[in-house]
Amino acid sequence: MALPELKKDAATARLDVLSLPSSAGWASDARQSALARVSKMGLPHKRDEYWRYTDPVSFVTPEPPEAALFHNDEGPLFAGQDRVKVVFVDGVFDAAKSDDLKAAGLEIELLSDALNTDIHWAKDVYGVLETNGQTPVERPLASLNTAFADAGVVIRATAKAEKPVNLIYLHEDTTSDAMIHNVVKVEAGAEMTLLETGPAAARFSKCLEVDVADGGTFHHVRAQGRDHERRAITHMFTRIGTESTFKSFTLTANGVLTRNECVIEIAGDNAVAHVAGACVGDGKDFHHDDTVFITHDAVNCESRQVFKKVLRNGATGVFQGKILVKAGAQKTDGYQISQSLLLDEDSQFLAKPELEIYADDVACSHGSTSGAIDEGALFYLRSRGVPHKQATDLLTLAFLAEALEEIEDDGLADDLRARLESWLARRS
Repeated sequence: MALPELKKDAATARLDVLSLPSSAGWASDARQSALARVSKMGLPHKRDEYWRYTDPVSFVTPEPPEAALFHNDEGPLFAGQDRVKVVFVDGVFDAAKSDDLKAAGLEIELLSDALNTDIHWAKDVYGVLETNGQTPVERPLASLNTAFADAGVVIRATAKAEKPVNLIYLHEDTTSDAMIHNVVKVEAGAEMTLLETGPAAARFSKCLEVDVADGGTFHHVRAQGRDHERRAITHMFTRIGTESTFKSFTLTANGVLTRNECVIEIAGDNAVAHVAGACVGDGKDFHHDDTVFITHDAVNCESRQVFKKVLRNGATGVFQGKILVKAGAQKTDGYQISQSLLLDEDSQFLAKPELEIYADDVACSHGSTSGAIDEGALFYLRSRGVPHKQATDLLTLAFLAEALEEIEDDGLADDLRARLESWLARRS
């Protein structure tokens, strides 16, 4: 059967078990538009160019594969941070576990409440950035999320926020199939930090749309939960204005299948966009995919992509990253690096770095490497009395350091570094 028919048949099967949530007029229009996109595009297939390294079948099937619950003996991540906690259990908001949705410099609402309001600022963001992100590469699973997700938050930063917002995703049902859609608008000159933690569900679809106005600053730090059998597909669509800053970091450990897509549009001059990730995977069932697309459409802007993956015992890592510099986007500084550390001969790293440049006054670079532990450095540490396991862990943490350095807040970086050390210690 031809690929378009396969994709549309998959979409029909998936849509047959879903119902559009009720929404106000503008939100209903956005949902209907997203549904039309899914019906037209179909759902992804492994023969699609940007899915050639990752099989999307478990994201596409009508029913989610079962995922056993993971009992975490560590305390909650970022517990020492003063933050506003917003908790979802298997994709459902839990008011009892959450804090009061109030914080200086922030307006926080549930997505369901916002989408049932006749007039709301989210109209200019919800589904809009996701729609823009469908060109030139189709992302039908993001449109599926826009159409059907009824859980999530909408956040507007009106000044420099005193506290970060921590979205906590708990997994308590082995067959849960959660969709969450979050919308963030950072007003001109405002600043906020968004933290995301937890595995969320047996199968998890999340979409995050972030609009950063001129002079705004948005920091994003995400730690995807340690459940061994979870599956997650996430999309982040960002538009940043003049002299604005966007920085995002993701730590991933465990899980059967994770695909994180990030689409950034740099629309204003003198803007900065950084996206980074550290991934540690163990076992032949582990598959992790980072897919990034950054578009420069303004003058004198900077972008960085820094991704590091540590893989062992047959684990697979994927990186697909592109920098598109449009005509007129002069003085662009684009940097992209993707590297893997393979701790055995059974693991693999698949990379597809891309540059597409239509301006002549730019400085863009990309690089991708894959290798083993440096035997010279290992010998140096061993010769000074460091045990083999400890020496390997030290070199592994040093390898991941460049990605962790992308986190602006030292306290958040220390929390994640401690979790990485703990993960390595458990795998003696």
